[in-house]
Amino acid sequence: MKQKKKLLIVFVVVLAIALILVYLNFNKSKSDDWVYNSDMQYILNEIAVFAIPIVVGIAIITYSVILGIYNIRKGKKKEDSKRQKTGQTIARINSLFIPILILAIVNVVIVDANILLSEFLEVMATFLSLTAIAIFIVLLLYNLIMGIKRKNLSCILFVIVVLAFVIFSGLILYAFGTAQSSIYNNSSANGTLSFDSASIQSSGIQSFSSNSSSVSDTYLGFSTGGAKDINNFRENIKEGYFPISTDITYNGIFYDYTFDTSREQVTNNEDLFYPAYSCAKSKDPISGEDEYYLSVGLNSNIKESDFERKKLNLTILLDISGSMTSSFDKYYYDSFGTDNLEDNKSKMQIANEAVTILMDELNPDDRFGMVLFDDNAYLAKPMNLVSETDMEAIKGHVLEIIAQGGTNFSNGYTKATDLYDNLKKSNKDEYENRIIVITDAMPNYGTTTEEGLLSMVEENANNGIYTTFIGVGVDFNTELVNLIGSVKGANYYAVHNSEEFKTRMGEQFEYMVTPLVFDLNLDFNSEDFEIEKVYGSDKEDALNGNIMEINTLFPSPTTDNGETKGGITILKLKKKSEGSSNIDLTVSYKDRNGNEFSNNQSVVFEEQESDFYDNTGIRKAIALTRYVNTIKNWILYERTESPNFVILPTTGIFDCDFTEDEVRIILGRNERTSTELSVSDNYKEIFSNFKQYFSNEILEIKDENLNKEIEILDILINYSK
Repeated sequence: MKQKKKLLIVFVVVLAIALILVYLNFNKSKSDDWVYNSDMQYILNEIAVFAIPIVVGIAIITYSVILGIYNIRKGKKKEDSKRQKTGQTIARINSLFIPILILAIVNVVIVDANILLSEFLEVMATFLSLTAIAIFIVLLLYNLIMGIKRKNLSCILFVIVVLAFVIFSGLILYAFGTAQSSIYNNSSANGTLSFDSASIQSSGIQSFSSNSSSVSDTYLGFSTGGAKDINNFRENIKEGYFPISTDITYNGIFYDYTFDTSREQVTNNEDLFYPAYSCAKSKDPISGEDEYYLSVGLNSNIKESDFERKKLNLTILLDISGSMTSSFDKYYYDSFGTDNLEDNKSKMQIANEAVTILMDELNPDDRFGMVLFDDNAYLAKPMNLVSETDMEAIKGHVLEIIAQGGTNFSNGYTKATDLYDNLKKSNKDEYENRIIVITDAMPNYGTTTEEGLLSMVEENANNGIYTTFIGVGVDFNTELVNLIGSVKGANYYAVHNSEEFKTRMGEQFEYMVTPLVFDLNLDFNSEDFEIEKVYGSDKEDALNGNIMEINTLFPSPTTDNGETKGGITILKLKKKSEGSSNIDLTVSYKDRNGNEFSNNQSVVFEEQESDFYDNTGIRKAIALTRYVNTIKNWILYERTESPNFVILPTTGIFDCDFTEDEVRIILGRNERTSTELSVSDNYKEIFSNFKQYFSNEILEIKDENLNKEIEILDILINYSK
């Protein structure tokens, strides 16, 4: 009877300890709510995480069973009733410990492998695991007490051996974890997560005024949505691949540079957006013909010190398809994923690192969820507050993701959208909704047409869920993303390397996720000019009669000397009559709450004999526009061998307008393969002549960053197969 009471007391103590541990575990301030695990990852994780504990557990159980039997037999042999009771007690504890441990392991495997997702099973797995730990602690303490009290060396030896087992296995697991971590986070030449100030300077990232002491007196500017760089174009040229025409865009190249936006002309300090206009007359460097331009300086009345983005409901949609296995600087569909990575990272590794970089930019009151897609779509992490999430644990899971399967972007995008079903009633004044898609954009399952994917992104935008695309790899399909990335509230970037991406996100993440101006229209009225072309809008058909249209403006940083990153759009004008001209300009737009605003200004375009530029901003934008047009026409010429795309002294640098059928000839479809770089003698001469003009503009504008384009021109001029 006394023995039963003792066992009852032991059981109650064990149960109490287990319940306390469960309570403490489920009341932690942060949780690891990662739920995705692929079959291959499951196998690797089980081997890495469970093999050693299971082996050690079996050894301890076996030893404990043998210890109980040994003490019972030894007690009977020597007629030592106390030793016999010790053995019997150990046996009873084992009879409780062994089944609970087995159940705990089974439950943990079920939950860990996502075989059956259930909150009850998750709680049960935790409860059983902690109960087993509590019984194990009782077993150790009992043996220690009996060993000391009754001078039972077998019990003391058991405690020593078991502790040695536990410490040894812990050291092995720690060493394994450290080794795994070093694979993803090494700081060698192959690593990309660590960086220093030298690497930042060499990447060409400019210093913005948010780092200056005068931040409170500095106004932000605006930049358009859509493309935010031309990294994909530059990387293809440097790697010896022929780019496609959508690799280089006007708004993409504008965002690579800063511009004088004539902020000093702003007289209205109340409107959210107030443009300033500048004029220029500039001879075409090839034909010598006069050309006329009007720039729109994208100015805001928001001081940097006053800017604060909304709280964010962010979903990261990560492409884990087979095309992500290829090296960052190789084309997957050249070899169908069989290329040797050698010392280069795969697109999957770069993408995983990009996710961890984005996670660092989130605030405690943001919400964060994650979806993965290959042939299918998988919920990796439900939408939860960052403050309640173990972000370091999530990063560890992200860095373990491997690529497999096809590319069903539509399924992934639909599942990512579903995460907002329970957030539709959240305060729109308080929270911004955004899906960030990290992909090489080569869908081959589900909806693959541009029109179908475009409609999905547009529907989300109409419901206040905006999209950012981050492209990885030189085979990033800019044709597709250039279209769907031009939707209201959307933008897209290309990852060149993790160091530069981390620097860019550190400076620009707050702006990237905060669209402020929508549906901007500029009504142009003049008797002497009409708009011939718009450069730098995020809208596919940016010109509607004499109205310029822009879908979205995002806040953009300014440099210490007041220039705005990407803060310009320019209009090429067609002159209808001689002499000075008056131009009436009416801009209308909506803010994020749908409120409508407008303002009116008049500009006098003075007639002058020689070239003139109101400021360096418009001059830089004109030079870059001519550079883009020259490159685009070269791409079309080399792809089609059509003389229609050769720039001649009689034609000058003409706009690169082409039909949809011509685009199909040039670009192909989603699964992008490489074409070896080629430069005809015609275009080598054209590039040489253009380089002289562009080099002179760099001297006049005094912007050494423009030498990035000289480097590209030199590669093209000197290229030989």
